[in-house]
Amino acid sequence: MTELSAEAHAIVEGRHSDPFSYLGMHEEDGKAVVRAFLPEATQVDVVGEHGHTATLTRIHDAGLFAGALPQGGLHYQLRARFGEHVIELEDPYRFPPVLSEYDLYLLGEGTHQRIYDKLGAHPMNHDGVDGVAFVVLAPNAQRVSVVGDFNHWNPRRHPMRVRGNGYWELFIPRARSGDHYKFDIIGPRGQHLPMKSDPLAFAAELRPKTASIVTDLAAVRPPRSAPQDINARHRPISIYEVHLGSWRRKDRNEWLTYRELADQLPRYARDMGFTHIEFLPVSEHPFDGSWGYQPTGLFAPTSRFGSPADFAALVDACHGEGLGVILDWVPGHFPDDPHGLGHFDGTALYEHADPRQGRHLDWGTLIYNYGRTEVTNFLVSNALFWLEHYGIDGLRVDAVASMLYLDYSRPAGGWIPNQHGGRENLEAIAFLRRVNAELYARFPQAMTAAEESTAWPQVSRPVDHGGLGFGYKWNMGWMHDTLKYIGKDPVHRKFHHGDILFGLHYAFSENFILPLSHDEVVHGKRSILGRMPGDEWQRFANLRAYYSFMFGHPGKKLLFMGCEFGQNREWNHDHSLDWHLLDDRNHAGVQALIGDLNRLYRTTPALHELDCEASGFEWLITDDASGNVFAWLRRGFDERAVCVVVVNFSPNVYHNYRVRVPFGGRWREALNSDSAHYGGSNVGNTGAVEALQGDGHQLNLTIPPLAAIFLVPES
Repeated sequence: MTELSAEAHAIVEGRHSDPFSYLGMHEEDGKAVVRAFLPEATQVDVVGEHGHTATLTRIHDAGLFAGALPQGGLHYQLRARFGEHVIELEDPYRFPPVLSEYDLYLLGEGTHQRIYDKLGAHPMNHDGVDGVAFVVLAPNAQRVSVVGDFNHWNPRRHPMRVRGNGYWELFIPRARSGDHYKFDIIGPRGQHLPMKSDPLAFAAELRPKTASIVTDLAAVRPPRSAPQDINARHRPISIYEVHLGSWRRKDRNEWLTYRELADQLPRYARDMGFTHIEFLPVSEHPFDGSWGYQPTGLFAPTSRFGSPADFAALVDACHGEGLGVILDWVPGHFPDDPHGLGHFDGTALYEHADPRQGRHLDWGTLIYNYGRTEVTNFLVSNALFWLEHYGIDGLRVDAVASMLYLDYSRPAGGWIPNQHGGRENLEAIAFLRRVNAELYARFPQAMTAAEESTAWPQVSRPVDHGGLGFGYKWNMGWMHDTLKYIGKDPVHRKFHHGDILFGLHYAFSENFILPLSHDEVVHGKRSILGRMPGDEWQRFANLRAYYSFMFGHPGKKLLFMGCEFGQNREWNHDHSLDWHLLDDRNHAGVQALIGDLNRLYRTTPALHELDCEASGFEWLITDDASGNVFAWLRRGFDERAVCVVVVNFSPNVYHNYRVRVPFGGRWREALNSDSAHYGGSNVGNTGAVEALQGDGHQLNLTIPPLAAIFLVPES
């Protein structure tokens, strides 16, 4: 064999950074020369456009072949012998680039809103040949190869070319949907990294396996649309928060599939009166115990429950029942699993290099570098992707507080101040504003909601007014204060009266959602029912009163699965909810109450139209701390659209209790949580009360124990 060039040795050794400069067809000394690297091949012929054939010379025993192309032409093929088999091949190194110059310009600028159409793995017809185009960002890598079912996972077979600011690409002919693949990367110091999953894969293997799966999203039937204006502030929003792996399970504790969930979950949520379903994170994640909050595949619905088409069918079924679908989205951190984003190209590509910025101490995860153009473009595109391809109606953004503050959960000296010496993460703020602005610009009917636990101002105010741009904010303060209050024995509640009142001092500073979420029923906090004091009757009465208080309070509603029927134990992600509890009349009564509260909330304009406006609320009774009684008026757009809510957090019955109302006439008791139908003692006002004349208009009420009543004027 002739002396080989350094380039040839780099190809054979699997470390060439620009394989197109050597492999494929090249003009040399006025002749068209073809080089191909096919390990295990014993003979390779090149077949010209017109069928003329020439045998290539084996110039290295590893499988490197070279020779003249008969009669020229770009559209040649290779014919290779592997043992007894002869296979016709397209040469990947004869095809033109995948990314256009305009793509590279937008990617470099960080303004490419649809990187999911370019990066990742895309089945396509390229230059007349079917195959898959692979593109991945790895700007500091010396060499990137794509490995998979199509090349026996041999990293020397398909080294990629790099373009723009570190985008490696290769079109592999005859690769197809369903092929498993990864990226094999040599880092900047020549280190061979663990094989990496595709950051933009649309599907992945079921854990503990970690390969990405080529998926043609064009073949996935898009879900139908949700009802118009389902996310609007003046509409009722009552969210059923669900962990798909533990809502229900089959025999032998097996998960329901997406399609099995589609047959059961949307209909149940509709029958319970909810307006939305919120899924805990569905992006692919390696660890069940993270509940999805440590994702490695942000563009892939987890394979635990089925395929992307199956997930789309679940969303479609929700929309078919008139429900909006909200996805829990995690742009704040990611795990450091070897196959994931961490140290992706041998450097801190997606994360900060300095652990004082790049590692989350509470969760042991890595934090995105929001100051890097490619990273924010990746995350913004991911948010848009779920709405475009799966018809998702909104995103609940996880752990926003951890993103906003550089010193979040860090000791003194364990964080790096911003350029002004402050603790605010300016890059994260800019990212959150950008993602909200771009999402609402493209999807005006959508919603975003922030899980933000501090007093950061204007979270749910428009970006052009100085806000972060979210549509809604979780009211964590309301949740903490009211759960603390309801957990007290009623005899002590008079000393904590302010825990109920305080939330109304700031209730309209944001567009709030009142959350009783998964976080409140784990880690020793007990279930919501488990927090209630007293004997069994009092516990259930307290729970019914608290839920009624929530539905009468300003703000949209969110309830985690199992709370709607009074689950006794804490949530366990490895097991189904305790549906057998519904055989007990007390649990069945709570479930019936939630259904009726949802229906009352949806059908009573005063309870939802001005949920986020101070003009929709007026205190009526705030000073009865000794009686543990509160009363307020809710208003809608219409003058007659009013509802009086009276809540008694004591076990006493109060007779002849006077509550003023805006006008006279007959007021109907629209709901009483002490009804025997819900398991209560059936104390009430026999269905209606006539307003008394005197100093204004007043209702003379019988207020049931540990209960709430809702009263509306009869037309």
